[in-house]
Amino acid sequence: MRGVNKVILVGMVGANPISKHFPNGGSYAQFSIATSEKYQDKRTGDWIENTEWHRIVANNRLGEIACQFLKKGSKVYIEGSLHTRKWTDQNRQERYVTEVKANILQSLDSAPQANAV
Repeated sequence: MRGVNKVILVGMVGANPISKHFPNGGSYAQFSIATSEKYQDKRTGDWIENTEWHRIVANNRLGEIACQFLKKGSKVYIEGSLHTRKWTDQNRQERYVTEVKANILQSLDSAPQANAV
């Protein structure tokens, strides 16, 4: 049986996207988005907000679009999949990071929209 690796997020961009370019012509943009959930505490009745941060990577043209249309505070819709990278840092410690590799990105701001597939 094959698995499913799909992520759908709607959130706010935490900082302007950062782009990187490679000698072979490839590129990517990296940025983070925040998603929040609100719930009411049953004991106190207070509303509590829980915020999660998600690291997003958009390759090539989609990354260019992200850099062009997204900025800190932009509301964005992302579809993609989870990927975990491993590397060894300068202290020879193995490090891991889990990222959302974006396949679809859509700005949800009321300004001109960026749609990409």
